[in-house]
Amino acid sequence: MKRKISLNAKRVLVCALALALAVMTAACGSSSQDADSKGSGELKEITFCLDWTPNTNHTGLYAAIDKGYFEEAGISVKVVQPPEDGAASLVGAGKAEFAVEFQDTLAPALIGDAALPITAVGAVLQHNTSGVISLKEKGIDSPGKMEGHTYATWDSPVEQATLKQVVEDDGGDFSKVEMIPSTVTDEVTAFKQDSVDSIWIFDGWAGVACRLAGLDTNYWNFRDIDEVFDYYTPVIIANNQFLENDPDTAKAFMEALSKGYTFAAENPDEAADILIAANPELKDSEELVKESQKYLSKYYIDDAEKWGVIDPDRWNAFYGWLNDNDLVEEPLAKDIGFTNDYLPDAK
Repeated sequence: MKRKISLNAKRVLVCALALALAVMTAACGSSSQDADSKGSGELKEITFCLDWTPNTNHTGLYAAIDKGYFEEAGISVKVVQPPEDGAASLVGAGKAEFAVEFQDTLAPALIGDAALPITAVGAVLQHNTSGVISLKEKGIDSPGKMEGHTYATWDSPVEQATLKQVVEDDGGDFSKVEMIPSTVTDEVTAFKQDSVDSIWIFDGWAGVACRLAGLDTNYWNFRDIDEVFDYYTPVIIANNQFLENDPDTAKAFMEALSKGYTFAAENPDEAADILIAANPELKDSEELVKESQKYLSKYYIDDAEKWGVIDPDRWNAFYGWLNDNDLVEEPLAKDIGFTNDYLPDAK
């Protein structure tokens, strides 16, 4: 499940995260090579920060490690997990070269005096797979019907502006949607306890979980309501100084990562096994991981020419929407915050 905190909180975390990196690495890091290999000095070590605990958004990374694609590229990968979604801050502080982030939450980090030196260098998924889910008995089969019902909010201006637009465009009164501060960590339990009527989810994980639990639900995807919401979520970000100082390693890393996600797209069942083997805590959720992997694997490449490509028009359309709705402190420039230059065969 995607968790969000304010950008100011992320920036405050930079120093704390930097100090905590050694502890995090020892406690929750994993590597593509054993200690003897790293000690040889032949491999360049890259730190990769997840956005949250390991899940099927990350399968391509673990597949690339397992299949030896990074080793072939002369790279050893250290995977770390940040506290409270601090990936962008960790990369901005230069304590990780790459991380997983999201276009919507990335936007504020790209502007202002405290802008973070980070750039999106690849799309994990080609399309936004998020939307709003509810029990069918609530009758919320379109955005306008959220009126008169409760919704679990994380109190983000972008989140609420998105909901306001789709609700009102569908004839609903957004002021009559009852906002409840979200404490949801398990959508299935939340619905079974009837603690909230509707939740913004990623269908490839929470939606799959609800279906496996036998819940009868309604679900609608934001990208189907308005194409401006077909933004990139999640993306791979990188530290700008690293990209400038060592572009060859950055390109080699992205090529190996691309091979991993391409493998996962073509072999979802084996890729799920690799993810579980690398993260044994997922074994108890094996059915969910397997079904989630089947769902997401088709979105890794989908209608793009290859994995990782970011369409400038779609990227700019969403940031233009943020500008038009005054959801950023200053306007986001065209083409800000992303590049396709580090993908394999980039022109």
